[in-house]
Amino acid sequence: MAYNSIIVERKEHVGIIILNRPDHFNTFSTELATELNQALVELDNDETIRVAVVKGAGKAFSTGIDISEFFGKSLLEYREWVGKMEQMNHVIGYMKKPVIASVHGYAVANGAGLMAACDLAVVAEETKIGATAVNVGLFCMGPAVPISRSIGRKRTLEMILTGDMIDAETAERWGLVNKVVPADKLEEETMALALKLAEKSPIAVRMGKRAYYGMSDMEFGKAMEYSNEMFAELCTTEDAQEGVDAFLNKRKAVWKGK
Repeated sequence: MAYNSIIVERKEHVGIIILNRPDHFNTFSTELATELNQALVELDNDETIRVAVVKGAGKAFSTGIDISEFFGKSLLEYREWVGKMEQMNHVIGYMKKPVIASVHGYAVANGAGLMAACDLAVVAEETKIGATAVNVGLFCMGPAVPISRSIGRKRTLEMILTGDMIDAETAERWGLVNKVVPADKLEEETMALALKLAEKSPIAVRMGKRAYYGMSDMEFGKAMEYSNEMFAELCTTEDAQEGVDAFLNKRKAVWKGK
């Protein structure tokens, strides 16, 4: 599929989506938001791809929503517009494959939300992260949802109420990102993580991700029941049988994704 505001690349079993509005710091236009969702679904449906990476071109990951689209809308039009901007949260959560954010420069407002929505995040040193909409009379209500899933109520409220920026090291300490690396190692470290995940059984990763998101908001007992059922189903797969046999016989497993 041809895109205007993003670039899609494929390397081995990794699909890479590049937000490609560098002159606008990769802010979310309607076109970029729509194409990002389409590309995520495209990679999820591509049987050759096992992991997706999202990164930004130019000097930033993304600095939020393009406010040039803000004015002159009715309430209904604002609902539709905001829905498009936040749709990636649903898409990433429902995807079968893990999604890694590779972040540099700035991840602000909806950019911070996208980073938090991704399953994992590798961030360059010197990156600044913030939920800054309150500073212009708006509020990071959408980004607060994935951010709060990572860092809890107090830290999330601190970010969205103050609109202050935090550095990459603080984000790592709070649990908002997985790893902080030197800027010149960002691509290398991101790809190393992506390829590590791509080496795992595709069906184990797929079922494991679905089980995690499925149980996250359940009451404890129901979460255990659901997870146990998912694990029992996984045990019946060809890859589970292959993996255990390979471990016992000290050989490398050959995954079929079944």
